Amino acid sequence: MESIARDDKGNELEPEKHSRESSSNGCTIVYVLGGPGSGKSTQCSKIVRHFGFCHLSVGDLLQAEVDSGSDNGKMIQDLKKEGKLVPSDIVVKVLEKAMQGSKNNKFLIDGFPRSQENLDAAQQILKIDPVFVLFFDCSEEEMIKRLLNRNQGRVDDNIESIKKRLKVYFESTLPIINYYSSKGKIRKINAERPIEEVFGAVKDVFSELKEASMESKSSTN
Repeated sequence: MESIARDDKGNELEPEKHSRESSSNGCTIVYVLGGPGSGKSTQCSKIVRHFGFCHLSVGDLLQAEVDSGSDNGKMIQDLKKEGKLVPSDIVVKVLEKAMQGSKNNKFLIDGFPRSQENLDAAQQILKIDPVFVLFFDCSEEEMIKRLLNRNQGRVDDNIESIKKRLKVYFESTLPIINYYSSKGKIRKINAERPIEEVFGAVKDVFSELKEASMESKSSTN
């Protein structure tokens, strides 16, 4: 499948001839988590434009696999209909390929890790760890309303599949958010506000990261 790795202008990046080690060494990695319909993708597109990150959407990468018509793609589609999580080995493979194909060293990884299995795979196989985790906090009622109204024609945008996805989110992803919270890495954003207000809070978080990076560089000079 074709990896969806994009630069800060939204252009797809060509895979490099030599693979780069998928580790956090020399890279800035931010995980983006939140329930389905919490506005992650909308905010990620703004972060890319303003802060120059490469946005890797696990959902988009998996959807590309579905669109390819491969055996894995058919399996992913069936799991999406049931609201179930895709096996971590498949998620890790598509994510690793996208990271290796990017010339950027700042990654915004959207929708990952969604489970303990994802987290273990990231730490053991990809050997990556985020500088922080951006968490878009949104009520169940608001997420359901947004998903039903967005009308994207997705196989999982019906009330039955939505409720299954939310159940998986609360059971599998919230524990990951709690784990990173215990590490002091969660940056919680109230995602129920208007888009620009939400991004105002997001900008504050990334501005702090930029300032910390500049201070770090100045102390090493």
